[in-house]
Amino acid sequence: MGAQVSCIVADDHPAMVEAVVDVLEENGVTVVGRARDGEEALAKIETRKPDVALVDVRMPRLSGIELARRIATVAPETAVVLYTAYGDRALLTEALDAGVRGFVLKEAPLVDLARAVALVAQGGTYVDPVLGGYLAQSHAASELPSLTQREREVLRLLADGHSNEEIGKRLFISPETVRTHVRKAMDKLDADTRTQAVATALRQSLIA
Repeated sequence: MGAQVSCIVADDHPAMVEAVVDVLEENGVTVVGRARDGEEALAKIETRKPDVALVDVRMPRLSGIELARRIATVAPETAVVLYTAYGDRALLTEALDAGVRGFVLKEAPLVDLARAVALVAQGGTYVDPVLGGYLAQSHAASELPSLTQREREVLRLLADGHSNEEIGKRLFISPETVRTHVRKAMDKLDADTRTQAVATALRQSLIA
């Protein structure tokens, strides 16, 4: 694999971090930092600019997906691999929207992590074989409405209770543009209200 690949590992379970670091270093990856939560991981990634950030989905202070969004801004050269115990399609879709390039389930052999880090460092994408099934299903399920990335982002923020103005500020778009995305999503989901659209998107695992 070569020792040129640098990586930061972020997980709030110290024993998991140790096990992951051990297997990465055995496979020639240089671990340049460890973090116990999302904020700590972001700070280290911003200063150390590793090739890959291997991050848990559920972490204190900043989730793995939110961390991936921030990394895309502050350290776009760092590729993100998500390490998760949760393998559902909505999570996978949200992570892809955030720019995540690798997905490994925690039940997978640890050596799969090293393989994922190496592949992603070379510019590739790694999806755990179990999750690959979800992706295939989502591509095959053409009867499901096809929402754009921005429509999904708007619906997620609506689901969290944000107003058009708040959503606009977060996504750097005008409230009118937010309303347009909501209308389009409602049409695609055959929903009469915004609330219906959010409920349908959640039920069909189009958003998490």
